Amino acid sequence: MVDRVSASIEVGGMIGVADYSQLLALIAAEDLSVEWDGEAFAPEHRQEGQSLRLYAHEVAWGRFDALEAKCIELGLAFVRWSGGCSGQWGSERVIFTGKGETACYPVDESDTVMISRPALKQLGSIEAILAWFDAADFDIPPLVLAGDDGADDDTAADDDKAA
Repeated sequence: MVDRVSASIEVGGMIGVADYSQLLALIAAEDLSVEWDGEAFAPEHRQEGQSLRLYAHEVAWGRFDALEAKCIELGLAFVRWSGGCSGQWGSERVIFTGKGETACYPVDESDTVMISRPALKQLGSIEAILAWFDAADFDIPPLVLAGDDGADDDTAADDDKAA
């Protein structure tokens, strides 16, 4: 039997229409909602100029594996919070900035970032500790659909040239 906990994910960045359709299918497959215990996400819930915030209870291992993998593939930033499972794992915040690797931060059930004594010793200075906390507070950009008003037309033109 799979351990299940509550989890949420916030997604942002520039995405094309075809990729957005794939993202929508993954969101539907996860049965994600627009708020805790709210209605299921539908395309009309996306608001221009805002990131996409999605929620679910009873999430296997507290992860959205397929959705997170697609975000990484597309270079979409995300922050995922998942609750802890007693005796198995603690609550965590996973951050992907749109490039590089994901970073994982221990948090409490209210999504407050926590730090352990060994981590404090490893970081070594107050500056390094503050930088670690700053990285954990990564702000997700809006989810911009190519062609939206305010979307970077130069980026879309560059994409067309590269094709």
